[in-house]
Amino acid sequence: MNKPKPNTLIQTLLLISITSTSFSQQFQEAPEFYNSLNCPSISTVDFLSSDNTIHIAMTLDSTYIRGTMAAILSILQHSTCPQNLIFHFIVANSPNENSSLLQSSFPYLKFQIYTFDPTSISKLISTSIRSALDSPLNYARNYLPDLLPFHIRKVIYFDSDVILVDDISKLAAAAGGSVVAAPEYCDANFSSYFTRRFWSNPSLSLTFVNRKACYFNTGVMVIDLERWREGNYTKRIEKWMEIQKRMRIYELGSLPPFLLVFAGRITSVDHRWNQHGLGGDNLNGNCRDLHSGPVSLLHWSGKGKPWVRLDEGRPCPLDVLWAPYDLVKDPFRVDS
Repeated sequence: MNKPKPNTLIQTLLLISITSTSFSQQFQEAPEFYNSLNCPSISTVDFLSSDNTIHIAMTLDSTYIRGTMAAILSILQHSTCPQNLIFHFIVANSPNENSSLLQSSFPYLKFQIYTFDPTSISKLISTSIRSALDSPLNYARNYLPDLLPFHIRKVIYFDSDVILVDDISKLAAAAGGSVVAAPEYCDANFSSYFTRRFWSNPSLSLTFVNRKACYFNTGVMVIDLERWREGNYTKRIEKWMEIQKRMRIYELGSLPPFLLVFAGRITSVDHRWNQHGLGGDNLNGNCRDLHSGPVSLLHWSGKGKPWVRLDEGRPCPLDVLWAPYDLVKDPFRVDS
């Protein structure tokens, strides 16, 4: 895969000339957030390479732009040092009209845009149980070490359907020692993530011998980019996707190849950092409750998205926790 040239922050802002009035979804401007007095000062020159900078990666597309906006607001609002954050957004096309929406709602936000070529991965994608999981951008997380500049050593990846209610610096500090850090669940029915063909083939199923078969959700991960590049983990994931194209060893999108490579080999993070599954199952999107224990991050993974259910007047009980971060303008409200 050819490594694309990332736009600088200034280039990103100058490149986009489309105004937000061109789109059906209009977003209000979020307040500006400032560092607390005890936050380390980072010079502009050293910002991208400083150990005190927290790097956050997300994809950016029209389908989930509303969720992305809410996620950004929640991250900034609960951060002790919001001015020490920089966002790295992966888009399928550049220039991307959603960038102008970001600029309008977060005029002070530090962010960069990177173009991910969908054709580079499309030939490896197999159909899954839900069509939304087949989007090439759903696989962009596999290529973060190639997309992001090499001087960035660690990045926190978030799906667009998350809300943070805690300081992101705690998540950044909790991870370390492995290529990937994430909450993991070792009491799940791991066999359900792969087909009978996989488990009946010793040359394939033996990949989990002497490994803890622990599930983790790839929508919240801390990734050590240096370790990833050294281990050439993108190629390892692609090899499993190539096998999948030949003999159908799983049904669920981009998660299984990640599990095949990393399950049982990650740094485990407290479960509070991914209260996932709030979108319900991948077929019906039924309402679900929180897991037991404290909460630092809410994740509406699954078919149902809170903004859709709220608009349709059929929200799940937990969708009201997402609503305060929604930046979409009320079309019937007249600003004074």
